Amino acid sequence: MMHRFFLREPIANTVTLHGDDVKHIGRVLRLAPGDPIIICDGNGSECKAIIRSIGKDSVECECNTPVPCESEPSVSVTLYQGLPKTGKMETIVQKCVELGVYSVVPMLTQYCVVQPKESFSGRIERWQRVAEEAAKQSRRGIIPQILPLVRLESASFLDYDLVLLAYENERATTLKQTLTGFLGKRIAMLIGPEGGFSEEEVNRLTERGAKSVSLGKRILRTETAGMAMLAQILYEVEK
Repeated sequence: MMHRFFLREPIANTVTLHGDDVKHIGRVLRLAPGDPIIICDGNGSECKAIIRSIGKDSVECECNTPVPCESEPSVSVTLYQGLPKTGKMETIVQKCVELGVYSVVPMLTQYCVVQPKESFSGRIERWQRVAEEAAKQSRRGIIPQILPLVRLESASFLDYDLVLLAYENERATTLKQTLTGFLGKRIAMLIGPEGGFSEEEVNRLTERGAKSVSLGKRILRTETAGMAMLAQILYEVEK
């Protein structure tokens, strides 16, 4: 399997890789001029490329014509994840990126145990690095973005065709029922923290158009629920 690297610009006939990719190519993977790799533009296009030279600070590559990345889902699913206890978010980000999530929004809700009292940018940066590594490993065509922390009451869901709320007390509506006949392109899925969503939060969200759904007969941990819900969504709606 060819190794995959992401650009921060459109793919041209000749591209230059910088930063950590240079060390990874030369010292870790021990690739050499003439070796093939995959170059992605981060927006769903990729191409086969040949390494032409490896310098101290850059790697020059010659690229073939870009083509759409076949591993990207046909729908964009954004995970709004209730902020879990320390350490769980890395696993959530990693596995959801592997499964095909489009972006992840960490979210403060009523039952969040973790309540950040300082700048959150360091955590976002760390989770973004996790997302990039997972995107490379799983052969994604994009690097899903980890967006800034939001509070549930101020989050806007107007840009989505469907907003799905995983609620353990939902008895009438399943995720499968809600997805039947769905033809949209953008889905938001909301997962609560360890304590779930409060009844008040659920009522406010459903009043705003969110669909409360059950994920099954068993209660899932917060670090499991997002992965399970994402896998079910993509199974049902991917063409």
